[in-house]
Amino acid sequence: MKDNKSDRFATRAVHQGRGYAGSTGAVMPPVFLTSTFASGNPDGFDYTRSGNPNFRLLEQSAASLEGARHATCFASGVSAITAVISTLKSGDLVLAEENIYGCTYRLLDRVFGKFGIRVHYCDLSRVENWAQIGRRRPALVWIESPTNPLLKIVDVAGISAQAAGEGIPVVVDNTFASAWLQRPIDLGATLSLSSTTKYVNGHSDCLGGFVATNDPAWHERMVFAQKALGLQPSPFDAWLTTRGQRTLPLRMERHCANALALAAWLEQRKGVRRVRYPFLPSHPQHELARRQMKAGSGMVALELDCAAETALAFCRRLRLFTLAESLGGVESLICHPASMTHASVPPEVRRQVGIGDGLLRLSVGIEDVEDLRQDLDSQLREVLGV
Repeated sequence: MKDNKSDRFATRAVHQGRGYAGSTGAVMPPVFLTSTFASGNPDGFDYTRSGNPNFRLLEQSAASLEGARHATCFASGVSAITAVISTLKSGDLVLAEENIYGCTYRLLDRVFGKFGIRVHYCDLSRVENWAQIGRRRPALVWIESPTNPLLKIVDVAGISAQAAGEGIPVVVDNTFASAWLQRPIDLGATLSLSSTTKYVNGHSDCLGGFVATNDPAWHERMVFAQKALGLQPSPFDAWLTTRGQRTLPLRMERHCANALALAAWLEQRKGVRRVRYPFLPSHPQHELARRQMKAGSGMVALELDCAAETALAFCRRLRLFTLAESLGGVESLICHPASMTHASVPPEVRRQVGIGDGLLRLSVGIEDVEDLRQDLDSQLREVLGV
C-alpha cells in the first residue's frame, strides 16, 4: 500500500505493511518461509539474507511511522547496533551518552574495542558537554532518550543541531519511546534505531530491530550490513513485528497511563528512596520530556532503600511483575539492572552514572493499574516492612 503522508499515525500503523495478497485478497500478508527465489522475478528477490517480502513490508511500515525515507530491519536490537558500529574503522571515536544500554556498552567495549573503535562517555543531558562534539570530532554521536535504565532525557534536537554544524552523524536509540512518543528523524537525528523486540512488536514473542534514516548513503550501509554480516531476521519474526506494530498506538497509550499512575504513587510511598519518570514534575528534565515526547513511556525507575539481595527478594515475590530482562510487552516486568541488564558494566562505572544496588526498572504493562499497584504495595510491606 502506498504511503499517504496525510494519514495520521494510527491509520498508518494499521494500513502500512500490507501487501503481496496476490489473487487471494488476503487482508494480512502471508509469511514467506523461503530461503531462495527464482532468478528474474518481478520483485527482485533472490535470497532471503539479502531481502524477503516480509522484510520489505516491515521496513516500509517502520519508515512510515518513524517519518523516514528508509528503514532496514535486523534480527535483534543488538544486530541493529552492530550494523551501525560496523560502518566505523579502526581509530574512529564514538561520543556516547554515559548511561546507555548494557549490551551496547559491552559491544563497544569487548567486541569493537578489539578492532580499534574508541569510545568517550559523558553526560549528554548537560548542555555544557555538547562542546565535546566539536572538540573531539567523533565519527558518531550515540545517545538514548529516555536512557536505560535511569530514564534521563537527552535533547535530541539540540545535540543533532550541534553535531550537524560539525558534519557528524547522530544515532538515537529510540527503543524506550518508540515512534509513537518521539521521532528522532524529525528532531534532526541521522539515524533512529529501535529494538523492535520491545514496544514495536509488543508481545514478547520475537526478536528484531531496525534502523531508520533519511540519508540514502546510510541506508545503503545498513542494507550492506544486513546482507554481508548476516544480520537479517527470520521472515516469521518480521511478520510478527509487522503485526504487532499495528496496535502500537493503543498499547502505548495504556502503557503510559499506567506508568504515570504508578510512578506518582511510588513517589509518595515509604521505602522508595527515589522515582524517575519523565512526565513527573520531579524529573530533572521534565520540561524537555514534555516538549520532546508525546507521553512518558511505560518505563519507571525506582530505587529502594535496601541492599541488592533485598531488592532481588522483592522482585521475586511479585505476582504480576515477572523478574526478567526485557521490556515493552503487554505484560509487566521488573528488572534489577546491577545484576541483569547492566551486569557487564564495571561496578565503579555503574555507581558513577547512578545505577545503585537498590535500583529497579519497571516495564509497566497494560493490565489493570490498580492490580499492579496492589502487587507492588503488598511486597513493599512484606519484604521491606514499610
